[in-house]
Amino acid sequence: MAVSIPGSSQSNFEQGNYRFALGALTSLFFMWGFITCLNDILIPYLKAQFALSYTEAMLIQFCFFAAYFVMSVPSGALVHRIGHQKGLVAGLTIAGTGCLLFYPAAQMHWYPFFLLALFVLASGITLLQVAANPYVAALGPAKTAPSRLTLTQGFNSLGTTIAPLIGGALILAAVTSATTDAEKVASVQFPYLMLAAALFGLALVFAWLNLPVIHEDNAGQVSSKTPLSAYPHLILGAVGIFVYVGGEVAIGSFLVNFIGEPTVMGLAEHEAANYVAYYWGGAMVGRFIGAAVMTRFSPSRVLGIHAIGSVLLVALAMVSSGKLAMLAILAVGLCNSIMFPTIFSLAIQGMGNDASRGSGLLCLAIVGGAIVPLIQGIIADVAGIQLAFIVPLLCYVYIAFYGFSYFKWYKTQA
Repeated sequence: MAVSIPGSSQSNFEQGNYRFALGALTSLFFMWGFITCLNDILIPYLKAQFALSYTEAMLIQFCFFAAYFVMSVPSGALVHRIGHQKGLVAGLTIAGTGCLLFYPAAQMHWYPFFLLALFVLASGITLLQVAANPYVAALGPAKTAPSRLTLTQGFNSLGTTIAPLIGGALILAAVTSATTDAEKVASVQFPYLMLAAALFGLALVFAWLNLPVIHEDNAGQVSSKTPLSAYPHLILGAVGIFVYVGGEVAIGSFLVNFIGEPTVMGLAEHEAANYVAYYWGGAMVGRFIGAAVMTRFSPSRVLGIHAIGSVLLVALAMVSSGKLAMLAILAVGLCNSIMFPTIFSLAIQGMGNDASRGSGLLCLAIVGGAIVPLIQGIIADVAGIQLAFIVPLLCYVYIAFYGFSYFKWYKTQA
């Protein structure tokens, strides 16, 4: 991939003109982080409103992240046809429409309608991911792509950190104080109407901006006819994305209920929601630090070390109680920090023109966020929340394997 800037020379680009584009993209990473994490607040809200089991409540994440699997390939084809900038505008518009659907869903008090709204919303986020991630990777030297993606993901984590605080105040606290059904309905309608307005506003901004254009440069690049199976680090990376997203989402989905357990902290839902911000806040801090760390150390080795830390912390949360259990599971967020952008950038490294197709496969793997939490929900209904955390623990075991095995493979290639 290469980048051209309308009205500018390539040498000007190499001197740093791409920084404006990176700055603009950070707003998108923030928005989809905010929206994705708001599901962690939506789950206890809908679980209470519709008297759902844990398995039924996890259908929220299933429908949201299933959109990545269903829509990633069509999104990749659309971006290839209309370009990355128009793809961003289309993604923002679709996501805004999904937010608008929350209004009639709440009005009708129909759970399947909420699931439909989430699927439409996530379809727009999928299109944004497919367009934005390779865009960020292309805006600069390949060797610093993990650092750039980690930096932009830091702003994604800023959104995930703020979302539980705002969602807890506007949704869970409002439901607690509501005295009528109409007030309970309004508590979920208002936040998503505001999100719709923000997304439509961003769509107008990105339609107006004059951003660099990503185009394919065939010179010296791998043929686009190469099968993806020819890139074993991509295939293993896709599994890594699957289990990482699944593990991270599963933990976030159960945090409010886990912290509310009598053997942990026994807090009310709107109080427990405030602690969810520490989980995502840890990821935010870690990503900003990681963006600098990985310019000096092997990204794959850093990935493996973080994954080992996650395994130990989840295990501690499973076997302990009280504040120790809560702090252990919240600290996993810090270890999560560099995982997604590092796995993503390592998986498409050296793929040349095939990077777009590789990105599409990696976005398909985000469906782990649909499947892994559902599996954990089934186990939680049978064995309880605490034991169900064995599911994300196994996810982190694989990520540790990927990080250290990639490190050894890279040393043999050097």
